[in-house]
Amino acid sequence: MFERWGRTMVRRRWWIIGAALAFMAFGGVWGTQVFGALITEGFEDPSGESSRAVVRAEETLGRTGNDVVVLYRSPTMTVDDPAFQRAVTDTLAALPGETVTATVTYWNTNHSPGLVSHDRRATYAVLTLAGADETERGQALQEIEDDLAAPGLQSQVGGVTAVSRDIRERVASDIALAETISIPVLLALLVLVFGSVAAASLPLAIGGLAIIGAFTALRVMSYLTDVSVFSINVVTILGLGLAIDYGLFMVGRFREELARGSDVQDAVARTMATAGRTVAISGVTVAVSLAGLLIFPMPFLRSMGLGGLSAVLVAMIAALTVLPALLGVLGHRVDALSVRRRRPATATEHGFWYRLAHSIMRRPVLYAVGVLAVLLLAGAPFLRVEFGGIDPRVLPAGTESRVVTETVDRDFVQNSQLPIEAIVTAPDPATIERYVGAVRAVDGVTGADITGRSGDVFRVTVTYRSDPISAETRDLVGHIRDVPAPPGGEVLVGGLTARLADQLDAVADRLPWMALIIVGATFVLLFLAFGSLVLPVKAILMNVLSLGASFGALVLIFQDGHLSGLLHFTSTGTLEATQPILVLAVVFGLSMDYEVFLMSRIREEYERTGDNTHAVAVGLQRSGRIITSAALLILVVIGLFSISGITFIKLIGVALLIAVLVDATIVRALLVPATMRLLGAVNWWAPAPLKRFSDRHGFRETSGQPRA
Repeated sequence: MFERWGRTMVRRRWWIIGAALAFMAFGGVWGTQVFGALITEGFEDPSGESSRAVVRAEETLGRTGNDVVVLYRSPTMTVDDPAFQRAVTDTLAALPGETVTATVTYWNTNHSPGLVSHDRRATYAVLTLAGADETERGQALQEIEDDLAAPGLQSQVGGVTAVSRDIRERVASDIALAETISIPVLLALLVLVFGSVAAASLPLAIGGLAIIGAFTALRVMSYLTDVSVFSINVVTILGLGLAIDYGLFMVGRFREELARGSDVQDAVARTMATAGRTVAISGVTVAVSLAGLLIFPMPFLRSMGLGGLSAVLVAMIAALTVLPALLGVLGHRVDALSVRRRRPATATEHGFWYRLAHSIMRRPVLYAVGVLAVLLLAGAPFLRVEFGGIDPRVLPAGTESRVVTETVDRDFVQNSQLPIEAIVTAPDPATIERYVGAVRAVDGVTGADITGRSGDVFRVTVTYRSDPISAETRDLVGHIRDVPAPPGGEVLVGGLTARLADQLDAVADRLPWMALIIVGATFVLLFLAFGSLVLPVKAILMNVLSLGASFGALVLIFQDGHLSGLLHFTSTGTLEATQPILVLAVVFGLSMDYEVFLMSRIREEYERTGDNTHAVAVGLQRSGRIITSAALLILVVIGLFSISGITFIKLIGVALLIAVLVDATIVRALLVPATMRLLGAVNWWAPAPLKRFSDRHGFRETSGQPRA
């Protein structure tokens, strides 16, 4: 099937290229406008108790929130000075009522102590903005931001909407910088890898098509569901990275076929029958890994899954359609504009990979035990991981919205911005005081007060001593939830900490199902690809080892704070819970990408000779350079995202960088060949009925001719 498909792509090459150019033009204009439709929220579980508390509060008490927090300070006056009061109240009174729906200040809350600093020279106002969603509230902030400065006072703007705006702008600027730097660097490296400008341009063209296509798909999805702005990072990494992987593999194979004397159409057909089929298997396998993210209720993880799926599928489709069409157009000119003399594509009995392969075949136990020890040691720190949430510290130090939060936390009453809130329905209002008293008695609570009422619905605001994202405060939320509701009533506990607790519960509930989906589907796909029950099990175990090493490094770097100065981030002592889930899906997919590339060449040689040791050595020789080149190129893309100004984007970049580096070097290049050498013919074992099923219905690749 793939061979016929390749011939069709060559015959219809100009139609295919024309359609791709038209799509690029459309996507470049319409699809890239997706940034304006994305959200920065979405880390919470919409079905969790904390989310239901927000809905109940908005329905009965009206929407409140620290959309904007304006910090006012005077070096000479205190908040008790009439001039200080007039400067703030007059400034806020002048704001348009249709934009600012509610204002909370020190003076309209009967001199609330939580709204004045310890030295009484600063206060902050909390503004609730009009707007049904984050985008509309961001526009409202833009309208009034220049009018928030009070005469004679120092003014700084923070709050949820300001933090979200700053994160969105930083993500957009980081992506623009990463793409500006990465494209010329990638082109230069591709020229070195391929030895010619013409060949090097092909993977980059497919990468650009994949990114534009994924942006377009995300904009379509934004009309149907909330899509996180952070999905753009995954789109860029996977779209560009996988397109380069697929381009390297297919262009390299096409050049091999030309070197064997095939004409252009036959070379494309055989490339599609071998490398093209491998790309299809790899693309589906990576897509399955990312599809596991769709079972989580958090919009952030679902967005990452949707963005990743879009990038992978567009990259795969482009590699299977546009790339063979381009190869058909270029033909032997694929080596045009050569920058160095190229060795024959079919040569194997020389060089680093030849020596390494035969060294591993001679000493498989030494290599296997040594690499396994290193990986287990690297993964050990993950055994003491502490999960937490996201707060303004994800922004670079000195960002105004972050400074406001840090100043309020330091100079004002603790938890004044991030209290635990209980929305209490009490049919008998006389019982609400007994409930509040019971909450005050909970160990760790420093205060509990009724701060809102509508009929029989009350808002109870709870303060505490510990960090809002700490395990101690999450336990406190659990204890507050254990306090009995008033007779005949209901209590919904919300707030930042409660949202984090609900998020962790949702992750824990669905993570086993995600693992089952990824492992089960990967096992089936690899069995159909290689006709073995042993190889899929081995591949899954190798991926777990790569993930373990990456997760161990995350604990050392981001939880413990090692390298925080070098990487310019603030450690919170925890890891945000959704990030390892995302890393798991992406790394598992990328690892399988390299596994499929390596196993395809080994299987091809094994079918030709029946000699497992020879097949492993030759497979490593022929694919090792391509795999490490692909890893080097994707490391360039990932490495640029690891310098992002947003901490958890930096975390994703560092985690992927370490995982790809470990996987493409010591796992695929050393551990996989060593274990395959030790297993011998067992590598290819499957019960006879399953073997017959695989022979009949599997999709293992074949080249159509014996290999030299």
